[in-house]
Amino acid sequence: MVVVGLGRFGSSLAVELFRKGTEVLAIDNRPKVVQSLAGKLTHVVVADSTDIEALRQIGVPDFYRAVVAIGTDLESSILTTSLLVELEIEDVWAKAISREHGRILERVGAHHVILPEHDMGERLAHLLNGRMLDYMEVDGDYAVVKTRPPREYVGVPLGESNLRRKYGVTVVCVKGQYDEFTYADAGTVLGYGDVIVIAGKIEQVERFTELP
Repeated sequence: MVVVGLGRFGSSLAVELFRKGTEVLAIDNRPKVVQSLAGKLTHVVVADSTDIEALRQIGVPDFYRAVVAIGTDLESSILTTSLLVELEIEDVWAKAISREHGRILERVGAHHVILPEHDMGERLAHLLNGRMLDYMEVDGDYAVVKTRPPREYVGVPLGESNLRRKYGVTVVCVKGQYDEFTYADAGTVLGYGDVIVIAGKIEQVERFTELP
């Protein structure tokens, strides 16, 4: 895995990938930043990621996946992404700081565009508004949410609750107060202290988690 740009996001990503056993080639054009990570990563180099020959010399084409984690330097972010595509990296991920930036990255060939600040802000808004304990948007209109069961569904087997027909959500798994998560089925009965994971369209899971 190649990680280009070693700010907070890029360095955290590179270190975590390395910790999990992934071979990481980390690149930044700031010697001090590279030096600070020298003992934490196997391969961390100073290089200009907007220079295609520099990328070739340090072995970037030998990797099939790369992440462009460059922050506010939009020109470098866009040019680096286009060069990785030109080098035929099979799977290029690129960090964007705005939707407009993201659209440009897609146009130059990024296979995946991520907006960490936007996504975190959206997630936090969902967590602060209602009874959600965790929230993950799976697609543009679909989400998986951790929450607690509304009163009307406590003590009722899921197979008899008509929950999916009424609210359009599915209870995927349940965790009792002193238990681990287990898959839910038609015979599962929810309790007041339970934590449940539900899946459904965003507007449906929002409506469900607003129930008392």
